[in-house]
Amino acid sequence: MNVLFIEDDMIETMKLQRAISKFDCKHKIIEAKNGEEALEILREGALPDIILLDLNMPRMSGIEFLSIIKADDRLKYLPTIILTTSENRVDLLKCFEIGIAGYIIKPLKYEDYESKLKKVFDYWEVSELIKG
Repeated sequence: MNVLFIEDDMIETMKLQRAISKFDCKHKIIEAKNGEEALEILREGALPDIILLDLNMPRMSGIEFLSIIKADDRLKYLPTIILTTSENRVDLLKCFEIGIAGYIIKPLKYEDYESKLKKVFDYWEVSELIKG
């Protein structure tokens, strides 16, 4: 799978890379440090299979990014999974209202983080995806 990972925190990026390196299937991770960079990637090249999106980022919040892609006819069907520390119910409801595919709260323990990510990747590997 091709995954667009939108995250401004380098430690979180390293955590994701470490976790997926242990999975059986190989995934191509395309990294963006903020929503603006992610929009450039989406508009310039082939579409990813899924998007993993942080909410709290500089320049453009995850919710702003989500609103933009869901209003775009070419991008609106991309499965977008929120991967965040935000347990704010308002964020959760707003994201589902806009049209996300899932909302994952990053656990503090690395083992729990890896386990959650594995479940996300396992699900999307068997799901029918729109190919860009």
